[in-house]
Amino acid sequence: MHVLDIDLDFFLEDVCPLAPLGERPGLEGHRPWSPEATERFLTEQCGLDAANPIPGVVFETHDMALRLWQSEIAKGRLTVPFAVTHIDAHSDLGIGKPGPGYVLNTVIAQSPELRRDSERHYGMHQLDEANYLLFALAYRYVDRLENIRNPRSKRDISQQILVPGTTDRIRLESFVSRLMVGKNGPEPEIPFDVYDDWTEYRAPAPFDLMSVAISPRYAPKEADELLSVFRKFMRPIGQ
Repeated sequence: MHVLDIDLDFFLEDVCPLAPLGERPGLEGHRPWSPEATERFLTEQCGLDAANPIPGVVFETHDMALRLWQSEIAKGRLTVPFAVTHIDAHSDLGIGKPGPGYVLNTVIAQSPELRRDSERHYGMHQLDEANYLLFALAYRYVDRLENIRNPRSKRDISQQILVPGTTDRIRLESFVSRLMVGKNGPEPEIPFDVYDDWTEYRAPAPFDLMSVAISPRYAPKEADELLSVFRKFMRPIGQ
């Protein structure tokens, strides 16, 4: 299966600095794409068809994607592992605080079943909208990852999570996790394709599920006008 994971901050002329809690970034220098350009991207790069919408949802912060996936897995509508196409100005792989250390040294030392207790990770203030995708990898949900980036995106992919000597393979490992290989098995190696030039991307297959994060601290309120474009290609989850 293949999920489309979108953040509004991709569709801006430049990447916004993080706004204070409860505020939105200013519009100057960060104007959103036009609805027409956004729709062309969804049809030409992503292969979406408004005449055949796919299950989808819009939510506020991007970590809700992980909650969505867990809910759809529990209902039997999403099969593990699945491919993720992550269209975002950020990798959401935990380069900033709290960083990848908690996932590498604590989460993947546990059995895959115990790892997936997201509420515990939230309660410890370790899981958030900037690293939820790293947790999805640690949960062994994802068997292929694509990151289509804003042309102004800054490098934010930690070398700690890449297979040494590569830029296109992820394997989550640490000294602690290697001690647990006998119990948990080896961590999977995940193909990882990064597109700094979004015009080079074409979806290799149809998507089964779509989500769009508003990420209000990362996008001006004017970007919300694009939500109606995304909704053209969605039908309510479960229908």
